Amino acid sequence: MISLLERPETGPVLAGLTWQLLPLALLAALLVVGRWIGKAIQMKRLGLPESLLAGGLGLLLAPGGPLPLLPPAVVSFWADLPLALLTLVFGSLLVAKPLPKFGSLWRPLRAQILLALIMAFGQFLVGALVVGLVLQPWLGVSPVMACLIEVAFEGGHGSAAAMGPTYERLGLEGGQDLGLAMATVGLLTASLVGGLLVVWGRGRGWLATPSPGEAQQVETLTVLGALDNPGASPDKSAPAPDSAPASPAPALAAEPGPQAAVARWLVNLGLAGVAVALGWGAQLLLGLAANRLGGGVAVVVSVLPVFPLALLASLLVRWVLERWNLTAWASAPVQQRVGTLAADLLIVAATASLDLGLLARGWQPLLALSIAGLAWNLGVVVLLAHRLMPTPWFERSLVEFGQATGVLASGLLLLQMAEAEGRTEVLTPFSIKQLLLQPLLAGGLITVAAPLAVDSWGLPVWGGLCLAVVVGAGGLGLWLARSET
Repeated sequence: MISLLERPETGPVLAGLTWQLLPLALLAALLVVGRWIGKAIQMKRLGLPESLLAGGLGLLLAPGGPLPLLPPAVVSFWADLPLALLTLVFGSLLVAKPLPKFGSLWRPLRAQILLALIMAFGQFLVGALVVGLVLQPWLGVSPVMACLIEVAFEGGHGSAAAMGPTYERLGLEGGQDLGLAMATVGLLTASLVGGLLVVWGRGRGWLATPSPGEAQQVETLTVLGALDNPGASPDKSAPAPDSAPASPAPALAAEPGPQAAVARWLVNLGLAGVAVALGWGAQLLLGLAANRLGGGVAVVVSVLPVFPLALLASLLVRWVLERWNLTAWASAPVQQRVGTLAADLLIVAATASLDLGLLARGWQPLLALSIAGLAWNLGVVVLLAHRLMPTPWFERSLVEFGQATGVLASGLLLLQMAEAEGRTEVLTPFSIKQLLLQPLLAGGLITVAAPLAVDSWGLPVWGGLCLAVVVGAGGLGLWLARSET
């Protein structure tokens, strides 16, 4: 296969097309095989995603694996996919979800915001403690390394790669490589440990709804919308609380048959594509404006990824559909499948393109910081979330754990494993929280400013500031929760 693809007589157009389609086809084949094997061994009963198994198969076939059958260019192509796939997940997230009334969302939204602040600034805090008390005296590392947990766990691969030059300028050599490795560890542990957390929560009765083995199957809401109900159109699903009424379904959505199904898919892919394109256009406009302003604004915009803008654009697309009475164009089942497939492919691509040599270098700080960040996130979910979050508290904190440890897709995957009923109720405040906090954390302004603050103020001052935010957010959340009981 390698010799065929590397033949010099291959035309440039054919070669370019091959290197675009071949990695995607191989990635899809890995996902199919992984799902087949995962269903055969019943991975989901263990709380483990089948897409992670598919990524592990790809890692075995990668150039650095025991069976190096794949060309390096294929794995390199896969390594560039997670950010694009996550953008598609965000672009399809709100297109088919009715716009809620914010009055009824105030309590879960504020609790979600406070929990997110506790997790994010807690990652900064435990990073400062580990670096200041262990890694600096032991290995003499840069204090800027204390920021790696948040940029890698909250921000993921995109933020870790974007912050690399800043770390280099502040004296943290290899910060980008270490951040990418930690982002990979976070992605893996979000699925593995999060899956075990789902199993444990089910055993302790924390889930708001029974698992399929405990009750008769009912029509539920999927991670990104309503699950297909055979023989029923999406309009027959029960509307979300406080949601706008759906418009009458056109013939396209009501008529059965393959032509209507293909048309529905094309329309919904187009809607998600519009959201992604609007997000990309907004990123370009922000970049042009930031270049004129310069200074700190340009630094922040230069590391702001496109996916939060795609999320905002999906909300705009939904508003337009409701404004013009075209909501039946957006099929919740199709948008769900688009987002779920993109999330699965993201996990496969990120896992299969893992650089094992990168993990081997700097394993000591990588291990210490990863354990500290994971322990903090787990502690917040197990010990604090039920005191802060309204029902269903476990599902609300579960999706936050997945996003704060791996990527947003990890949180959606964990929520799907929990098989929670009423997922729109969980995801609506979470999605709005993402809109509010994404410009600040997980690759936003605070993520960018954190290493600059550590370098300017020193690690003790930065750690004290993070402690104050954690204590303040936690105390406010506990007080608000108690005042409403």
